[in-house]
Amino acid sequence: MFFKVANLAQLAEFDEIIDVRSPAEYDEDHIPGAINCPVLDNEERARIGTLYCQESPFAARRIGAVLVARNIARHIETHFQQKPKAWRPLIYCWRGGQRSGAMAIIMGQIGWAAHQLAHGYKGYRQQVLADLDLIPDRFDFRVLTGPTGSGKSRLLAALQDAGRQVLDLEGLARHRGSVLGRLPDTVQPRQKAFDTALRQSLLSFDPARPVYVEAESRSIGRVTLPGALLDALRRGTHIRIEVPLEARVTFLLADYDFLVRDPALLRIELERLRQLYPRETLDRWMALIEAGEFAALVHELLERHYDPLYRRSTTRGLAGDRAEHTIVLDSVEAAALEHASAMLNG
Repeated sequence: MFFKVANLAQLAEFDEIIDVRSPAEYDEDHIPGAINCPVLDNEERARIGTLYCQESPFAARRIGAVLVARNIARHIETHFQQKPKAWRPLIYCWRGGQRSGAMAIIMGQIGWAAHQLAHGYKGYRQQVLADLDLIPDRFDFRVLTGPTGSGKSRLLAALQDAGRQVLDLEGLARHRGSVLGRLPDTVQPRQKAFDTALRQSLLSFDPARPVYVEAESRSIGRVTLPGALLDALRRGTHIRIEVPLEARVTFLLADYDFLVRDPALLRIELERLRQLYPRETLDRWMALIEAGEFAALVHELLERHYDPLYRRSTTRGLAGDRAEHTIVLDSVEAAALEHASAMLNG
């Protein structure tokens, strides 16, 4: 054999991590820092899979060998030609099988210290899930609670600027966690990629110091938080943020200005609430959009939708009814947030 096998504990020992799966597999999730050099692209992988199922494994391997060899040659010529003899690549595919083995063999024959990752991405994914079941219990979470528009996300940013450890779940999810939480020109990660990013964030924290995080429901847009993390947040120290209603309206108008600038998009997003409210309620909200009465719309959305939703969430155990501390702010301006950050001196 012209290559050796390595395990996940050895990732840092290599100069480069090479993911030879298809671009679609890589885009769904990959080991952090890995580059994608597919030995079969999306169409080729589908073609070989069809041959395997409909004709025979031999036919699939015969055609696949040509494609794999051609693609490996192209990668070596374009990406790796100038690598020195001492270069150490780690190569992985779905489960440490033929795709990564083919590239590792050729690289080993060239003379590089090529290694194949044992169990491939599948083993890595299993490790991610196992870690997400265990790691959250290590931390002292300080959980910011409060109704929509209280500036919790901005307070997290102020805490991070002040050098505190911050777990930004909405940032990792690329979503603000509400019915209007989709960010413009932003695609949410797939669940696997979110899990990987969450694990990386948790592993970066010092368990001896508190970790500040915003209270979230089980789902943030289309991604779901692991049960162990939700349990740890419920057990954490809860800090309720209270801000006057009018200040919350002002803040939300600025924070969601992209919806104010695009009334058509705002109407589309609000349509998602149609099953929850009578037709006349949605029609009134649409009329407020048409009239440009955005402050009145936000005021009513807070009173009719978001605040009742928050109150219901408190009865389910994650938010403010059991807050150990309360911080009252006059506004969500930068100075107020800096003051609140200074009060949280843990």
